[in-house]
Amino acid sequence: MALETRVLNADEWDVWYDHLELAFGGVPESPEERELYKSLTEMERSLGVWDGGACVGSAGAFSFRLSVPGGALVPAAGVTMVGVAPTHRRQGVLTSLMRRQLDEIRAGGEPIAVLTASDPAIYGRFGYGTAIYSLAFDIDTTRVRLSVPPGTDELTLRLVDPQKALADCERVYAALVPGRPGTPARQPGWELQALLDTESMRNGGSPLKCVVAERPDGEVVGYARYRVKPDWSVTGSDGKVDLADLDALDPAAYAALWRYLFGIDLTWTIRTFKRPMDDPILHLATDIRRTRPRHRDMLHLRLVDLPAALTARTYGAPVDVVLEVEDAFCPWNTGRWRLTAEADGTPVCTRTKDPADLELSVRELGAAYLGGITLTSLAAAGQVRELRPGTLARVSRAFAGDVAPWLPHGF
Repeated sequence: MALETRVLNADEWDVWYDHLELAFGGVPESPEERELYKSLTEMERSLGVWDGGACVGSAGAFSFRLSVPGGALVPAAGVTMVGVAPTHRRQGVLTSLMRRQLDEIRAGGEPIAVLTASDPAIYGRFGYGTAIYSLAFDIDTTRVRLSVPPGTDELTLRLVDPQKALADCERVYAALVPGRPGTPARQPGWELQALLDTESMRNGGSPLKCVVAERPDGEVVGYARYRVKPDWSVTGSDGKVDLADLDALDPAAYAALWRYLFGIDLTWTIRTFKRPMDDPILHLATDIRRTRPRHRDMLHLRLVDLPAALTARTYGAPVDVVLEVEDAFCPWNTGRWRLTAEADGTPVCTRTKDPADLELSVRELGAAYLGGITLTSLAAAGQVRELRPGTLARVSRAFAGDVAPWLPHGF
């Protein structure tokens, strides 16, 4: 029987999601997780591949608005729910899903697509480049101290119910979105993801807790969500703090929240992941080695409509460059493009027959798009080629951002 690919019907969601759980190892998610992601699923953007009555492939997309350098919120397809049944691998199922999905994203007017990858080796062949890395820490609070800025002692910290504090936390999050490329503006319903608190998420720890930082006038200017995992050894307590989220509007609030976490009784380690690569804790900590930082890929980005994407962001220096771009999977992006812009001005990107200055693929453009990966580093790996001497460094500076891009939550 021939495989059938079609848009998901609402009454097929459970079968579709069961397939996805199987593709990711077969461990059932909690009812709370399933219910949340069912409510967030955009059925019209969800594809299923069917072999008779069995779902053997899936791919979906969320309609995001993603912050880019310059602070604009750009429509972006958040690619998600991608899986192929083990019985149908190596039969072109994934390629067919990526083909149809990118065609539909282009038709819908979204200039970029983004995803988090279960296996980072998969998506490069479809034109995705690694645009965001994240840091993880295991901070030894018995050996690390914090050097806090002036004003830290002026903040009041208050332990609150995570649900009751949600509106204040979301106001802080929303204020930070334009200043951090890669951060999605919360669409309705996504604020509930941060409140998921299943037993599997606790991993033996406490229910989710929330502490907020307030100015003297009562304004909430920061928050941290965390769990405490008690533990004991022959020498006494060995508890750990698992930090889920920490956002703050100013350095004092940021430092006050970290200092609070360092001081939680009976705990000696703070564990966290998915922090930005330029997280200020790197500078507040007195002994960076004992924070045990490590990094990994976080967000993969693809330019679907190259000129629309390149003109949606601003550049940190004047740029006038002809790019020779290769894009085998979306050939409408292939060719020579002249990108011009004044520093922080309105860019222009048009096709040209002029000689190329730089040669690269759409994958490298995607990696550099949010400003965290430099074109010079990609060139050092042989992935960007300078055709006109002196061009690379200048264009790389224009693409680079002032802050590291960051994706604070998965999807």
